[in-house]
Amino acid sequence: MTSSALRPLLVATLALSLVGCHTAPLTGAVPTPPAETPAAPANPARGPFVAAANPLAVEAGMAVLRRGGSAVDAAVAVQAVLGLVEPQSSGLGGGAFIMVYDADAHEVTTYDGRETAPAEATPELFYENGRPLPFMDAVLSGRSTGAPGAVAALALAQERHGALEWSSLFGDAERLARDGFTVSPRLAGMIAGQGQARTRWATEYFTKPDGTRYVAGDTLRNPAYADTVAAIARDGIAALRTGPIAEAILEAVRAEPRPGSLSASDLAGYRPIARDALCRPFRVYVVCIPPPPSSGVALLQLLAMAETPTAASVLAEGETSADAWTMFAQLQRLMYADRDRYVADPAFVGVPVAGLLDPDYVAERAALAPGLTGAATAGTPPGGIFRAPDATHEPAGTSHLVVVDAQGNAVSMTTTVESIFGSGRMAGGFFLNNQLTDFSFSPTTAEGQPIANAVAAGKRPRSTMSPVIILDQQGRLVGALGSPGGGSILAYNAKGLIGTLVWGLPVQAAFDLPNLVARGPGFGADTARFGPSLTEQLGERGIVLQPNTSENSGLHGGIWKGDHWDGGADDRREGVARTE
Repeated sequence: MTSSALRPLLVATLALSLVGCHTAPLTGAVPTPPAETPAAPANPARGPFVAAANPLAVEAGMAVLRRGGSAVDAAVAVQAVLGLVEPQSSGLGGGAFIMVYDADAHEVTTYDGRETAPAEATPELFYENGRPLPFMDAVLSGRSTGAPGAVAALALAQERHGALEWSSLFGDAERLARDGFTVSPRLAGMIAGQGQARTRWATEYFTKPDGTRYVAGDTLRNPAYADTVAAIARDGIAALRTGPIAEAILEAVRAEPRPGSLSASDLAGYRPIARDALCRPFRVYVVCIPPPPSSGVALLQLLAMAETPTAASVLAEGETSADAWTMFAQLQRLMYADRDRYVADPAFVGVPVAGLLDPDYVAERAALAPGLTGAATAGTPPGGIFRAPDATHEPAGTSHLVVVDAQGNAVSMTTTVESIFGSGRMAGGFFLNNQLTDFSFSPTTAEGQPIANAVAAGKRPRSTMSPVIILDQQGRLVGALGSPGGGSILAYNAKGLIGTLVWGLPVQAAFDLPNLVARGPGFGADTARFGPSLTEQLGERGIVLQPNTSENSGLHGGIWKGDHWDGGADDRREGVARTE
């Protein structure tokens, strides 16, 4: 049997044998990759490698790795610093999805740190006078905050995969908070903004003694944050579940306007969930993402559609081809239509994961791409329960990090407080999330059709966060990536994967490609980055570019090239990718 004939069998066997990955039986042949597809690495991937959205956070992670820490140990340190120096995006009061690759076991596990709605939450959580609240009124209310999960998920992952003492992982965050850190241009821009940056909590934090706001280059100190991370280092996740910090969280949530119902029992009872990763073959690789309530299944669906013969042929034309970008846009429209209808918290709603990835269904959806005009409608995957499309608004305020340690263990983590500075409310020196506004504000359509992502007590809102880990056919680490971006995360991650794994670009070049987001009838884009010639060609194909109204990308990650990391940090942000 030839090597090309063996490839489908190898990929199927791998996908079924990855104990830490949730899979369904695979059918159909995996297309033979073109000659330019990178070969699987001969040597196992090894760190140290850290990519994240702020150099201070990256250095904190590298310092942990130099001390012999694991990838998860370093991720704890990175998150602790990001919550201080990039509070507009993530923090101790937010949530996360954490993908952990175990190099010895060849397993990938997801730690679901998505926030949960309070026990008193009802489907009309964001109703007032019989109508849904305006979006920003809901964000700025106490009702928008769910029980935070990022630190709890990190604690569970570190308990299972850590090499150092938990208490030793917060030193850089505490020092920077007490001594101060330099305000970056991006943070300064957010401080100067409106909305959550103008709440009484944010105003107190971001105003200098002379009455002016902090600007780029100023030194900002946060002694309350230093005390909080010291308490977390000492007491673990219990510091956020009970005691003074938990009481401060509840006080902020219950403040006017529109107090929330989050309770002491909600905080004390929150638990992260360890789930099997969802893994599927793509070309000569296996791509792993978190299962619902993450929307990663939609990313796998797009990749599967991209491997159907017509789509694969067009995409192979490369990053300079208007036809390739047009195909990419149409596949996105199909992906988002299905995601918006079917993905939600699987503890409350049946999500047809296997159906969305069924080869026949994938082929049926992909066949619609060439003739698609306007917005796509959702399909009917096997096992799908009809529900109405969800029009949830998904704003800016998220970050992504990747860590690989000396043993080849890896973390790909997307983390968020939801919108910029979350709800704008603070406790213990950190911002609280507004994650519950990721639910549909209305439980039904005007016609009474149920919406999968409606609010319910204890429910986790649907998330677009979809951190990625990439393996080879032997289950060895090849790479990891992910991005913030609100509802555009799926488009950004897909661009990164196609740019690196299909178009063969260096990681940084792939991340720096223009973004194209096709969800619904229009096309949001980095219009300037496409250039006049390609923009004109796209217009001739019906792809009329408009400025992207979603959060910009922040792709971070790397691909192992056999003896070194090809890393990248999106040039739209302030991050770096480092190795030694």
